[in-house]
Amino acid sequence: MRTIASCVEEILVAQPFLEEALSRNIINYSALAEELQRHVSVMLHKPVKSGAIMMALRRYNPPKDLGSSLRLKRMLQNLGDITVRSNLSDFTFQNSKTLINSHVKVLEQLNTKKNIFYAFTRGIHESNIIISSSEKLIVQQSFTDEIQIGKQENLSAISINLPQDNSKITGLYYQIFKRLAWEGIALYEVISTTNEFTILVEDYLVDKAFSVIKKLKS
Repeated sequence: MRTIASCVEEILVAQPFLEEALSRNIINYSALAEELQRHVSVMLHKPVKSGAIMMALRRYNPPKDLGSSLRLKRMLQNLGDITVRSNLSDFTFQNSKTLINSHVKVLEQLNTKKNIFYAFTRGIHESNIIISSSEKLIVQQSFTDEIQIGKQENLSAISINLPQDNSKITGLYYQIFKRLAWEGIALYEVISTTNEFTILVEDYLVDKAFSVIKKLKS
């Protein structure tokens, strides 16, 4: 359930300049409360007094280090292409001495196929394979001798090209995860390379998740 405090926080976090000004005590709380009154009232679907907003502003605790907030905003605005792939399947297998051999069998069969989504992630105890559902039989046949822990179908992937030096910006992934969490979007899987970031969600959430990520750039 939304409160005045949560609405104020959402507005501030979405505007790094404003958040930084508050943290440096160079903004008038009363004037800002008046400015936010209509916005917060719309968010809560009821009239809100400016005094209550001003109290929420005074109680708001911004992050201790906002030094990179302006750089973070620029980084978000410069996010690259957003690509959506649907109709995916996710397999989870227990790690074993023969797992890599099974993986090689899959790669050999996918080598000549184009426009196939495929991702492999190896953890300490288990490994994941995400593949276009049209090719899931290849995984099932290649991993016959492995212990399958889980399987999920009807998934979609949203991939984002990240700007160079994204790893030097504090809070980039936090901003993405936070906005998705605010909208009640559960992530089934996360895949990350140096300059590319992919989230996996259930099909019915993909439109909502895409909208959230697209808004990050605005």
